[in-house]
Amino acid sequence: MQSTTPQRTDVLVVGAGPAGSGAAAWAARLGADVVLADAAVFPRDKTCGDGLTPRAIDELERLGLRDWVRAHTVNQGLRAHGFGQTLHLPWPGGNLPDWGSAIPRTELDDHLRTTAVKAGATAIDGARAVDVRRDGARVAAVVFERGQRGGERFEIACDRLVVADGVRSPLGKMLGREWHRDTVYGVAGRSYVSSTMADDPWISSHLELRGEGGEILSGYGWLFPLGNGAGEMNLGVGTLATAKRPADVAIKPLMTYYADERREEFGLGTELRMPTSALLPMGGAVSHVAGENWALIGDAAACVNPLNGEGIDYGLETGRLLAELLTESRGADLSRVWPALLRAHYGESFSIARRLAGLVTVPRLLPALGPVGMRSDLLMTLALRWMGNLVTDEDRDRAARVWRWAGRRSLARDARPPFA
Repeated sequence: MQSTTPQRTDVLVVGAGPAGSGAAAWAARLGADVVLADAAVFPRDKTCGDGLTPRAIDELERLGLRDWVRAHTVNQGLRAHGFGQTLHLPWPGGNLPDWGSAIPRTELDDHLRTTAVKAGATAIDGARAVDVRRDGARVAAVVFERGQRGGERFEIACDRLVVADGVRSPLGKMLGREWHRDTVYGVAGRSYVSSTMADDPWISSHLELRGEGGEILSGYGWLFPLGNGAGEMNLGVGTLATAKRPADVAIKPLMTYYADERREEFGLGTELRMPTSALLPMGGAVSHVAGENWALIGDAAACVNPLNGEGIDYGLETGRLLAELLTESRGADLSRVWPALLRAHYGESFSIARRLAGLVTVPRLLPALGPVGMRSDLLMTLALRWMGNLVTDEDRDRAARVWRWAGRRSLARDARPPFA
């Protein structure tokens, strides 16, 4: 962070999570003058599962962070529990890495922000975006505030604005972003807990998530090592909901109950540290994701997988994609090209994923179909690949072709396509 605040910049990035820091790093590497601003003072925590799937690993490797990530924990894949079965499902590899990891967001986000600074971006923290100054249809500058409300105000003028301020996206709302809850969204909680299995090489996912009354809930619980040297695991639960079928569950008590149920098996401690929860817009369920010279990325654009709640990979991807677009098409109207690019990359997979996730919210469907799926290693291996969106544009195998075929047909039937 420099001592004087720049008055203007080529690219202003608001939000220094994986999406914003990734965008800032790539834009700076591609030659732009970049300012990266965030309301928090780093390092700071963020409600998140902390898991890094092979898709996220691929993006971190592109940033040159492979060795740093591998110095943390490395996991082999998913250990799926439920309906009387336990299956070990290795990461499929192919055009993506065949390993995953987990890094607490306090550390991950701070390191990514440092990566952006090393690339040439100017970082400003403790600065909350409170207003914009417009020049016709363009955003000419963003107004920031430091300290308590009513504190020091200043503005930074910009040629292009990248909005990466998370699931609530207050700046996005100022610019007209709207979240549509008619498609599936997530309600999730996360905590940290000591464990005697803190070197476990698998992500444990309990697909038969039950409430205290024994009812099966439309979601899952997870446990996996953090590799932070403290002998801790990330423990969390997530449920799915729609406006028609809202989630009627208290997440933090459910997380405590889930921990109690898993305590003996995983050697868990009694204290759940730093429990947090959040609502997650998913599958591109937002409209107005771009204007003439501004665009939303990552969680702000609802780039969250509807089937597993993963968002770090999409944050890093959309940050890179937008930085490349800003460099290659300097005069482009982002209100036209950015939604089109998002739909080209994610439209099909988000459409079919949120349709399938919506089915999970239908009462009695999961109890009926869950046992069938868990009896088949083949079905669950396919489910892992599809649920994790571990299908790349380069994949040409049968599973990839089926996924894209289903996505095209789902998209054609959407009353509101992703990002529309």
